[in-house]
Amino acid sequence: MATETHHIHSHSDLDPASRAASVRSALRLEYFSLAWNFLETFVGLVAGLASGSVALIGFALDSVVESSSAAALIWRLRREQSGGASTEDIERRAVRIVGAAFFALAAYVGVQALIDLATRSKPEASTLGIVLAAVSIVVMPLLALRKRRMAQVLDSRSMEADSGQTWLCSYISAFLLVGLGANAAFGWWWADPVAALVIAALALREGRELWTTQRFCTC
Repeated sequence: MATETHHIHSHSDLDPASRAASVRSALRLEYFSLAWNFLETFVGLVAGLASGSVALIGFALDSVVESSSAAALIWRLRREQSGGASTEDIERRAVRIVGAAFFALAAYVGVQALIDLATRSKPEASTLGIVLAAVSIVVMPLLALRKRRMAQVLDSRSMEADSGQTWLCSYISAFLLVGLGANAAFGWWWADPVAALVIAALALREGRELWTTQRFCTC
């Protein structure tokens, strides 16, 4: 989240060989992130359509947004490898892409949550969805921590932003699990859309910070 990403310190004194190795490691992280989010998208859509859960479908679409963030970082890192633009220039573009992804996430989740509340949407219980959310709660924080460490090594504002989005996905997974669990155990249909409104507000705040930031790497 935004409050967790203000203490990145510069490591621009890496020698070229060490930086190249770090860029390759960062690329592996982002390729894994992209593959994992594709898996979340597929499983989330299957479970959501089977149960009629808009929350699960929203989670799957959030994974599409997460994929766009990973794709933006892959582009940024590969551009650095090829030397096609200055590091600050590609950082600026990648940060704006990640910020736009946050705005898209906030818009979808917020609107869908209001629709769910207005229509009193009551999905069926989904065991597959609960398992997906539980596994994501384990995987996403670990991935976010790895990305944050790599952002420190590379002094990369865009990777720092991507780690924030991965943290947000962790929170979404937690709220999804609570919502699906409350609906399955107690019939509290409203739990998920209320949590989704909080998620939308957090995503909007993160997107606004990224879109207006003037702080990029100095490497």
